[in-house]
Amino acid sequence: MNPQQRRDFLKYSTTALLGVSLADRSPLVGAVGDIKVGVITEPTGTHMSGYFKALETSLGTEQVVVAGTRGQNFAKARELLGERGRNLRTFSDYREMLDRVRPQMVLVSVEAYHAPERIEAALDAGCHVLTEKPPCTGIDEFEKLCQKAQSKGRHLMIALATRMNRLAVKARELVQAGTIGKLYGTTMTWIGDQTRLTKPAYHQSWLSSKKKAGGGKLIFHGIHYLDIIEHIAEDRIQEVCGFVRNVGGQPIEVEDAAVVALQFQGGMVGTLNTGYYLDKGNSNFISIWGSQGWLRFDLPSKTSLKWHSTVPGASEGVQSYSVEIDSDDYALMVQNAINASRGVEKPFMTTSESLQAMKVVFAAYRAAETGITQKV
Repeated sequence: MNPQQRRDFLKYSTTALLGVSLADRSPLVGAVGDIKVGVITEPTGTHMSGYFKALETSLGTEQVVVAGTRGQNFAKARELLGERGRNLRTFSDYREMLDRVRPQMVLVSVEAYHAPERIEAALDAGCHVLTEKPPCTGIDEFEKLCQKAQSKGRHLMIALATRMNRLAVKARELVQAGTIGKLYGTTMTWIGDQTRLTKPAYHQSWLSSKKKAGGGKLIFHGIHYLDIIEHIAEDRIQEVCGFVRNVGGQPIEVEDAAVVALQFQGGMVGTLNTGYYLDKGNSNFISIWGSQGWLRFDLPSKTSLKWHSTVPGASEGVQSYSVEIDSDDYALMVQNAINASRGVEKPFMTTSESLQAMKVVFAAYRAAETGITQKV
């Protein structure tokens, strides 16, 4: 997809995912024009290629500026930002960038134990924040950041791009329409490859450090499913129990496997099994059962969503929904975050929803450590 095609795609896709059109609605109160977007990153920041590609074609963006650590190579950023990278302003000190440029939105992608300080600085500078996960290594520090964001009227959004996936959007639509009735249970599996953990470079990276990352597979990948099931069901997880383990025996401090049992406020129960078990690839799916049917889909995936409904008047047999053009979930997420920062669209993820996602993860870690079911 070339830059112009991506711009056309983004022009309609984010609002279509929320069921509205920018052309058909007035701006929210306090809407502003094009904004400056700051990026705070490190050489070890995750998903940076995807972020810079998204910012290359993002709408409503006046300027992109990047702050990295001393000695960081900014050449890749200039290349991926295309026209916006030709005269890219770069800083070795993120505080200087915040003071001199004063961006309205900041994207943060750094090692987890560095994130809270940078998020707080951006909020203090009056910025809305989109942050990679994990955004912290402990729930207390993130709770304080969320309180600050709310007190300042700023969005603090964790980059859980799964919310933008078209299959997830369709699943939410079906569930909220009552297609499968009252929700009974869910089974979720997010499995990746063990091979990556065998590399000496991984053993030495921040990803394998409990102090620097806050956790392993659960906080990096499992969090996507813990969040998306709450989003689809419009129901919060209220209690968790489970286990986290290093089943592969690699010399890392964090878990490569987690199994979590969930109880929701509305009565639904569920499980999440997430780990690095395969030699290569992924094996992911979400199944939801209700009083009048079921649905199942895979994320991340290009396959279809399937469901069966016994609601009176529903089509007989198993139904399916396929996506003809694979969506760029990160591009959609970044565009929505920019729109929300401009005040022309609601954020894909609110500050309170970001906090809830982290609370569930850290409650699961406490449950595994103590052997006692934890309230979220």
